[in-house]
Amino acid sequence: MAHVSTLILLLPLAGFLVILLFGRGLSERAIGSIGTGAVALSFVFTVVSFVDLLSRNAREVTVTMFTWFNVGGLHVSAALLVDPLSITMALFVTGISALIHLYSIGYMHGERDFRKFFVYLNLFVFSMLTLVLANNLVLTFVGWEGVGACSYWLVAYYFDRDSAASAGKKAFVYNRVGDVGLLVAMFLLFSRLHTLNYLTIFNRAGTLTSVAATVVVLALLLAATGKSAQIPLFNWLPDAMEGPTPVSALIHAATMVTAGVYLLARMAPVLALSSSGRATVAIIGAVTSFVAATIATSQRDIKKVLAFSTVSQIGYMILAVGAGAYSAAIFLMIAHAFFKALLFLGSGSVIHALDGEQDMRKMGGLARFLPLTFPTFLIAWLAISGIPPFAGFWAKGDVLTNTYAYSKPLWLLGVLTAILTAYYMSRLFVLTFRGTERFREVTHGHDPHESPWVMTVPLVILAVLATLGGVIDLPWIHHNSLAGFLDPTFGYLPLTAHTSTGAQVTLAVVDVVAALLGLVAAFSIWRNRVSSPTYERSFLERVWRWDDAYDATIGRPLTRAAQIGDTVVEPRIIDGAVAAVAGGVRRSAEGLRKAQSGFARHYALAMVLGVSVVIVYLVARVG
Repeated sequence: MAHVSTLILLLPLAGFLVILLFGRGLSERAIGSIGTGAVALSFVFTVVSFVDLLSRNAREVTVTMFTWFNVGGLHVSAALLVDPLSITMALFVTGISALIHLYSIGYMHGERDFRKFFVYLNLFVFSMLTLVLANNLVLTFVGWEGVGACSYWLVAYYFDRDSAASAGKKAFVYNRVGDVGLLVAMFLLFSRLHTLNYLTIFNRAGTLTSVAATVVVLALLLAATGKSAQIPLFNWLPDAMEGPTPVSALIHAATMVTAGVYLLARMAPVLALSSSGRATVAIIGAVTSFVAATIATSQRDIKKVLAFSTVSQIGYMILAVGAGAYSAAIFLMIAHAFFKALLFLGSGSVIHALDGEQDMRKMGGLARFLPLTFPTFLIAWLAISGIPPFAGFWAKGDVLTNTYAYSKPLWLLGVLTAILTAYYMSRLFVLTFRGTERFREVTHGHDPHESPWVMTVPLVILAVLATLGGVIDLPWIHHNSLAGFLDPTFGYLPLTAHTSTGAQVTLAVVDVVAALLGLVAAFSIWRNRVSSPTYERSFLERVWRWDDAYDATIGRPLTRAAQIGDTVVEPRIIDGAVAAVAGGVRRSAEGLRKAQSGFARHYALAMVLGVSVVIVYLVARVG
């Protein structure tokens, strides 16, 4: 177990180092093969570790590589925690990432910085694996910052474009705000429990007061809102679409934005101590899911629709965590990895076919030109819309069923979000693949072309996973369901145990009806039109004017303060004070310079006067 588990982590790191150090003399094919092969081998060893874990009586194995540092009472090792949660995360992180690497070989062909792109991709995967496999919060924080740095580099990959450079900086700054939450949680936990090791934290968590537990949960939630793009820090993610499409797929499906959900699920024993903290988590997730879904209904850029879709789907996962349905959150995370990776890579295939065009108003009628992209994208569309028997139906239904048992108002908000999800995804599907051909001006009269095999093979594999992925958590199909595998890690009995079979069937029917309502509405509105209906206002397209609000309340006031500092504080106060001190010194020096004339007679006169003063003083004292 030990050496195999460390290889999961070290192989992407090795790929990163090989490409970084020796990649200049290698061809695109060699670089792509090394990067993809490293991650694919990591997936193989993850499967081996998974099988080994299943064969053990103990489901928690700590693999210590070396002692990192000992400072006072803080003892930190570079160690891995291989348990059901970490190995489940590692399985889909490495598996989906390997497919995205393979796809990138074709998508990034001919790029000037092809080598640099794969350097960043391998480092991204290594950082995410460090985050999920770490056995302590300090090492998790290293991976947490690693994925943040890699996202900055990859989002701003086309840094010569102002929009891409700004998007990278925006992602970086928003994530730094969230990082404050994680650091505060770490400081509080160490001050109370004197450890940052996960297993020790869980054993000692019962000694936390309810107030301390609530503060820790809220701090962790702040961290999650930054990394997983939830309210109030969600609006960096749509701008991150400035990066190449494989980057979008990697961030949304396999790595960065799932990190916040993982962190909250990992800290489940602490969340269990604060009902108010978990309620806040659930509310933030539900509201974010709904708000992002409404925004997605009015976006024109195909990738931005998918970006807000990710924010919404992550909101579902956060909602499940708040409801205590941790395994349901992970189930949706896995299913989401399948169909969201497929959606992004499929959109990349569309963009590739249209020479970089991303505006859905300039697409349409692509189904007959993309014989592999079209059917695979259709599967992803049905999966995310919640149509049975695709994976999204089972996973989203699991979340909504648990939410129904937890809070009826939040469940209703979740159902409304499901209707919106089916609507905006059907709108995207119709505008892209159905209707009239509106791309002739973009392609200069030429027919669009299907992508090469290195791009279509991942689409086919992901389509199969998006179709059959629900099987991993259907207990009537097999005894070892995902929930049965994960629940002991959380120490929590799922809420579905308190929901009758009849209620579960009724809730499933509601889920299907919600999905069909969204589909019917979208087809009835969009099948014969391109221009936006009158109700599609700029309010939604401009993200509820969220950026405008931040600009008005934070950006502009700080800009004005900086301008005042530049025109008033700096030149008049700071420079004025310095100039005044310098002027005083200069004037005093000029006065003293008059006494230093250089003439001996002046000095003799001064001595006589000085002696005279002393004599007068002494005579006066004697008298």
